Amino acid sequence: MKITFLGGGNMAVALIGGLLKQGFKAADVQAIELSAEGRSKLETGFGVRAVEQLDDQALACDVLVLAVKPQQLKAAVAPMAGRLTNQVVVSIAAGLRLADIGRWLGGYDGLVRAMPNTPALIGAGITGLFANPGVSLAGREAAEQVLAAVGSTVWVDDEAKIDSVTAVSGSGPAYVFHFIECLQAAGESMGFDAATARKLGIDTVLGAAKLAAASDESPAVLRERVTSKGGTTAAALASFAADGFPAIVERAVLAAEARGRELGEQLGRD
Repeated sequence: MKITFLGGGNMAVALIGGLLKQGFKAADVQAIELSAEGRSKLETGFGVRAVEQLDDQALACDVLVLAVKPQQLKAAVAPMAGRLTNQVVVSIAAGLRLADIGRWLGGYDGLVRAMPNTPALIGAGITGLFANPGVSLAGREAAEQVLAAVGSTVWVDDEAKIDSVTAVSGSGPAYVFHFIECLQAAGESMGFDAATARKLGIDTVLGAAKLAAASDESPAVLRERVTSKGGTTAAALASFAADGFPAIVERAVLAAEARGRELGEQLGRD
């Protein structure tokens, strides 16, 4: 399978690195990257072919990954319009809908929309995917293989759910970072130095996430097991409940989802 990346930023670098670790040959991976520095890093770091502009060799691929910023995608794909044949085009540009991308590509339908998150940079990401009806089973499998190089994947049956994926897992790392930030601040207010408070916060979240991932039981059951009646955890959870913590989280995620739809509408305008 030959893969070409349009854009050589952080997510493309993570995906290329993940693919090579999985056994893909550098000769089967290419990138189109405007920055000379970016091209140099890709060539020296991974041994892949990196070019400034689209050419026939770059277009001769099985999977084409659109990895440029959403605001730049329309202009970036313009040279490809009417030149695609049977490539599976995977967009990781947040917010942009497949109908708009397909239109910019001259009416192309072999499109997959993907939403990875930043832990992909260390191979621990989660990606939501949606495929147009024009994508074959083999095409879906190829797209999944690319994104699985940096973590786990889930498929959704409605493109609108990609906005929901974005709100939950795409933006989700920021929510977790903020929670760690708050734990650290609370620890510092209790007299811990910043390094100790940071370690307590990070390792607690990391350990709890690993425990949840390793367990077949729901997070609710795991929470209950930590919570002794009348104990310290119960006091903290009661404070969370009094402040409406579950509702706060839900409202925040819904706000992110709504903003994703708005951005899709704005960015997709011709």
